[in-house]
Amino acid sequence: MSGITLRVAHLYPRLMNIYGDRGNIMALRHRCEARGIGFDLTDLGPGDRLDAAAHDLIFAGGAQDREQRGVVDDLLATKADAVREAVERDVVLLAVCGAYQLFGRSYREASGAELPGAGIFDLYTAHPGEGAKRCIGNIVCEWQSSAAGMQTIVGFENHGGRTHLGEGVRTLARVRSGHGNNGRDGTEGAIYRNAFGTYVHGSLLPKNPAFADHLIATALRRRHADIELRPIDDRAEQRAHAAALKLRP
Repeated sequence: MSGITLRVAHLYPRLMNIYGDRGNIMALRHRCEARGIGFDLTDLGPGDRLDAAAHDLIFAGGAQDREQRGVVDDLLATKADAVREAVERDVVLLAVCGAYQLFGRSYREASGAELPGAGIFDLYTAHPGEGAKRCIGNIVCEWQSSAAGMQTIVGFENHGGRTHLGEGVRTLARVRSGHGNNGRDGTEGAIYRNAFGTYVHGSLLPKNPAFADHLIATALRRRHADIELRPIDDRAEQRAHAAALKLRP
């Protein structure tokens, strides 16, 4: 696939990177380069502005409440409008855990303090309060792939906030075991256009190669409509996925 490059923006790589979320970037790079697809990565930290037209895929990982408070003002001042513009252009967005919460309408912390969100996803997140049990453990959920039918997504979740979806988004997956968005309604994550939010760490993409390829193909087809990803040797990733399916929640 000579001449084709996946252009990726990684938001707050030093501040929003918990449970190995950077591994998602490594998985995207590996799966592109194994196919001869170029990989261009731009790290954007505090003060850096995002060019909505310069990227095919935007990624932001998770963090604790302290880090989320540390980036929210910068997110709203320098990046949120551009992320919103990019999403409306069908650029792929993957937001994990803390970023998933911050890209909703609002996040209420355990203390009761409320952080405004970027409003990419029609959802809100609220922590039940100090002393409430966290949603923590291994998670398996079912995801409908347009290319391969029903698939599973595996990983690890650890979040105190409970996320509730509005009418402007649809759920990413249905929880088979674990907590998902709020531990009550069986939903996990959210989708709006080509923007995906999820609580699944692990890292997510190395253990879920079908989902990783879905993101890559979706991102590239904006500029290369007929692209088809050829298979690669990902037996190690498939074994990791199969092993995770057997883990207890």
